[in-house]
Order: sequence, then C-alpha cells, then structure tokens
Amino acid sequence: MKKLILSWMGVLSVVLLLSSCASTTHIEKDDTVNFRGYKSYAWTDNGRKGNGLLEANIRSAVDQQLSKAGWREVKNRPDLLIESDMLVEKSVKDLSNPVYSQPYSRLVYNPYTRRYASIYYPSQFLGYDREQREIREGTVTITMIDAKTDKTVWQGWSTDEINSRKFTSKEVQNLVKSIFKKADLAKN
Repeated sequence: MKKLILSWMGVLSVVLLLSSCASTTHIEKDDTVNFRGYKSYAWTDNGRKGNGLLEANIRSAVDQQLSKAGWREVKNRPDLLIESDMLVEKSVKDLSNPVYSQPYSRLVYNPYTRRYASIYYPSQFLGYDREQREIREGTVTITMIDAKTDKTVWQGWSTDEINSRKFTSKEVQNLVKSIFKKADLAKN
C-alpha cells in the first residue's frame, strides 16, 4: 500500500511539473454562432509586411489544424476570414527555490553512562531564495471573422517563453497546436 501511495505521489508531481511549463492559452468566441455552419476559410493580408517565413509557418500550422477539423481553404466566397498576429516582448519571471539547512550530527558525552552518543539534527526549511530573471515571451493570436457579417466570431491566443528574439517554427507549431487543442472546433 505504501509503495502504491508513493508511486501515485511521484506521478502527480511529474504531472504538476509538466503543467507548470505549459503555455498559457485563451479562447474567446461568440456563443451565438454555430461553428458547424463554417467549412471554408481564406486568409487576410491586412496590408502588412512582416516576416514572410514566420507568417508562412503560422499559416501552415493553422491550415494543418483546420484541415483536421474538416475545413478547407478557398479563394472565392469563404465562410470565414482568418488573421494572425505575433508578438515578442520582454518580461520578468519570478523564481523561488526552497532553501534548507544542512543536516549534521553532534557527538555528546553523557556523564551518567560515561559514554559518547551521536545526536542527529535533520535539515530544516529556512525559507525561499527568490530571484527575477528577464525572459522573452512570444504570443500568437488567431482571429476568425465571419465573411458575410464582418464580425469577429472567434479569437485564440497563446503565450509561451521563447529562447530567441524571434519565433522558431517549432515554437509556432506548439503555440498553434495549444490554441486549437483548447478550441476543439470539430465539436462546436
């Protein structure tokens, strides 16, 4: 029984550790809209000139996720217009690590028994060592607009810590996957 409890505590701690490293994802949608009526989409350009490779990576990742939901990209008369936006900004991350004292043993003389005895002092919790670290956070935003009414019906964005000044294709893939995993458009 004790081994079972210890193994479950280990599994729980791994799950909590992995969930703390996950990206932050949010979804906003118009609850009055039935997404089953949408089957086609087209990308808008918004007249901006950004990083062409990054934009292509985002479009590829979104196209892959929407094709899984049964949607297809068309050039004429789409049901939805899709826009994407990305942002990289500096942020400060607070880190706190627990600090413990070192355990030690002490040799003590007992005059009644005329012997030395060893007393063990276990480690004790002393507090937290806090530090702040500057990080870069990347945010990808996907917006869906009804082509007939020109009304935003769905928006999803995900933020995660990135390793460089720009997104890598793998980071883009992970952020887009987390957005559509939470959205689950196939069930709407």
